[in-house]
Amino acid sequence: MLFHRTTFLKPWRRVAATVSAVTLGVGLLAGCGSDTADGTSDKATAAAGDAGAFPVTVEHAFGSTEVTKAPQRVVSVGYTDDQAILALGIKPVGMVDQYPNPAGTSPDINTQWPWVKDKWGDTKPEVVMSNGDSGPNFEKIASLRPDLIIAVYSEIDKAAYDKLSKIAPTVGRTKTEKELFSAPWQENAVHIAKALGKEKEGTALVAGIQEKLDAAAEAHPEFADQTAVALSWYEDKVAPFTTTDVRGRLVTGIGFKGNTKIDEIADGKFYTQLSPERMDLIDVDRIFVINDKADQEALKKFELFANLPAAKEGKVSYLLDSEGPAVGAAMSQGTLLSLPYAIDELVKSVDQ
Repeated sequence: MLFHRTTFLKPWRRVAATVSAVTLGVGLLAGCGSDTADGTSDKATAAAGDAGAFPVTVEHAFGSTEVTKAPQRVVSVGYTDDQAILALGIKPVGMVDQYPNPAGTSPDINTQWPWVKDKWGDTKPEVVMSNGDSGPNFEKIASLRPDLIIAVYSEIDKAAYDKLSKIAPTVGRTKTEKELFSAPWQENAVHIAKALGKEKEGTALVAGIQEKLDAAAEAHPEFADQTAVALSWYEDKVAPFTTTDVRGRLVTGIGFKGNTKIDEIADGKFYTQLSPERMDLIDVDRIFVINDKADQEALKKFELFANLPAAKEGKVSYLLDSEGPAVGAAMSQGTLLSLPYAIDELVKSVDQ
């Protein structure tokens, strides 16, 4: 199984992107004409950006960015930022290919998840970066003539940000994010909404999801007395996610207690791989396994895991990642669109 940024990545890590040297010509940066590289016209995309509160200034990790008017052509460079943009009524013209599309299949799986399919409709955004690339495709982004670039759930560095800013106003990750991908999903969502002039709408959507989380916890008061961990099986090792990772936040969000000891040994990363002598870290009341079928079956055969009380007592929820209902992908993405679906499916997996 190939893991992804929203789960894992081969090599299995999130590191600061090494930006390849790309020379952007003046003509390419400026763009011209009414027809765009993705076959749409400015008129066709004009309806995408509803009037909002403009101008707005968004402070982020790389400084501050002023957005003077409602963006019409938005490019998402963050791995899941496209879904926040979609939730706020705008279809990005460019996005990151988070999950590789199965060979020979169409349309792109990233536009077909149950929680985004209706939002995308027949629109086919351009891919500006694939999971595993060293950085975004600056020339492709420039050819799309964006008026706003969103790079929030992203590992771009200052050099990449500077290149993107020469193409269009660019909003980077939040100022408060100390470790990559550690910012709460709520902060990321409102951060993106502000850049789109829709901070109130974004805040309302966040509040709605929080109500859903609270309702799940209230309906299952027994969760509060149980410790739970979300994990995956990779390279013949058990790999739990930290409580600050989006999957860990979701598990605690519905009422379970997280295991902060995992955070300690992860040392700032969003996951850790367990050696046999540290399997005690996942000797908890409830385990959520995010893998596709083949890896789930391999984990079940791993004796140290199979002998855990939770495994013996049927307290393990096996959640398919990109296959079938793709609950794992919904958890891993942790967006305004995926979270309502993930919450329902997560609770359902415990109730079964």
